[in-house]
Amino acid sequence: MRNLDFTPLYRSAIGFDRLFNQMEKNVSNTNTGYPPYNIEQQDENHYRITMAVAGFAEEQLDITQQQNKLIVRGTREVEKDERQYLYQGIAERDFERKFQLADYVKVVGAVMENGLLHVDLEREIPEEQKPRKIAINGHRLLVNE
Repeated sequence: MRNLDFTPLYRSAIGFDRLFNQMEKNVSNTNTGYPPYNIEQQDENHYRITMAVAGFAEEQLDITQQQNKLIVRGTREVEKDERQYLYQGIAERDFERKFQLADYVKVVGAVMENGLLHVDLEREIPEEQKPRKIAINGHRLLVNE
């Protein structure tokens, strides 16, 4: 396991505390990789997360957006199984997968299809945050003398 020290960055960057805290948290994250997922950028402001959730019904999945965090949970009823497996490669366990979302990104929908959960995201930048063109006037403002 590697450890990164972000202390020098804290000394020289002002207002980026949240970013550095998130980087430290992600570096030390010991995620199991279950369930597997893809993140796809469809265009400049639209994204899709696709998770392989074979064996889960829609009722067993929970999708929550809380501020800049997306949490996908899968819970199964524990059933007493009398089967004897020679090999069990299909995971049958609960999961919780968290995704950190950028500012102004929100979940716009989710659909389940063929064992894949698709979560659609959209970035909506407020009008006052968008770049705007400034006209250049050929006149100088005169201050009262």
